[in-house]
Amino acid sequence: MKAALEWQIACGADESILDAPVDRTVVVSDPPEAKPSLAQSPMAMSTLLDVDAVAVSRDMAAAAPDLDALRAAMEAYDHCELKRGARQLVFADGVPGARVMIVGEAPGREEDLQGKPFVGPAGQLLDLMFRQIGLLRSSPDTERALYITNVLPWRPPQNRDPLPEEMAMMLPFLERHVELADPELIVASGNHACMALLGQRGITRLRGNWTTAFGRPVLPMFHPSYLLRTPEAKREAWADLLSLKARLRT
Repeated sequence: MKAALEWQIACGADESILDAPVDRTVVVSDPPEAKPSLAQSPMAMSTLLDVDAVAVSRDMAAAAPDLDALRAAMEAYDHCELKRGARQLVFADGVPGARVMIVGEAPGREEDLQGKPFVGPAGQLLDLMFRQIGLLRSSPDTERALYITNVLPWRPPQNRDPLPEEMAMMLPFLERHVELADPELIVASGNHACMALLGQRGITRLRGNWTTAFGRPVLPMFHPSYLLRTPEAKREAWADLLSLKARLRT
């Protein structure tokens, strides 16, 4: 039993999501083909009924008058399959109205457990980095505060990369999130954040070059998790932080 458990963990099954165990070693015959029923998942029903998941998210996001309403709308959105595999929605952290808004990619395991973005090792590095230029997610002063969110509010299984269709259906929520949080500047942290905000990827080429998204200045930067894997890139990250600090002084 111990060896079987170790094998499951090695294969990536490090969390239980059912009330009772399932014996995956038993070979079962294929069940007879069944007709679609109304009990199918919302994603499957969206396909069957030709529901435009992006249009639904756009309408729900536009109807949210404030951040609390936006969070409730995202909680109620049922067209993203990630919602069914995640423990909870990870909405944001920090101070709404902060001059700087950081947009990451998607929650990881620790974020999924705690319900806040950037709280694992990458989050600790992010806090350390921005503290060096006087910005804190816990600061009550909006001049020195950070506001942090992700492109996706739910953890992808096994921390896989976000899929294009997942980012597309959540993008209207992100755009409305930016409007309501009203930052002066945005930091796009990592490739997927750049893809969502700028329609471009290639972070080694994009980083450090100011651009625009949602009508606001955007600075692409390496994701802290990349910096943990590639410490030599911290030199470029420090240059980007200094660029951000100089931009805030103007």
